Amino acid sequence: MGTATRLLTGTALAAAAACLCATPALAADPAALEIDPPRATPGTEVTANTTACGAGGTAAGDASAVGAGAFKLAPSTHQEDAVGQFKIPTSATPGTYAIRAKCVTGREVSGDLVVTLTAPAQVTPKGHVKTGVGGALGPDPVKTAAGVAALAVAAAGGTWLLHRRARGDGI
Repeated sequence: MGTATRLLTGTALAAAAACLCATPALAADPAALEIDPPRATPGTEVTANTTACGAGGTAAGDASAVGAGAFKLAPSTHQEDAVGQFKIPTSATPGTYAIRAKCVTGREVSGDLVVTLTAPAQVTPKGHVKTGVGGALGPDPVKTAAGVAALAVAAAGGTWLLHRRARGDGI
């Protein structure tokens, strides 16, 4: 019975591995226009890039939906990307905008830009870290002192017991 179970399990694992190997890897959609940063505030410089135009390809970008107008995407040294930049006008209102580009070959791509009024806030840690260990700068110096005293008593007691054992007095 154990051999049959192992045989069935091995067969199932082999079949699953074959399915995973036969499945094409998920790649970035070449028909998309990548926007960086995807969320930005008015006044921010935004970069748009795509691989849809092919190696050495160029494109005409259109950010008029957000009020930035036309921009050009030129070949980049990074793989087969065509890259361009535009600035979000300070008068832009919050929302999601479709940014488009048309390659010289006639292929059209688009991507979404989300305009917000506030930049994502960076959170900095404040206060004490609650690890359960305590510390000299912890919020309760009485507990810290009690812990240090307990450790000192334990160390002294252990030393006394080891000393008695070394003399042969027993424990």
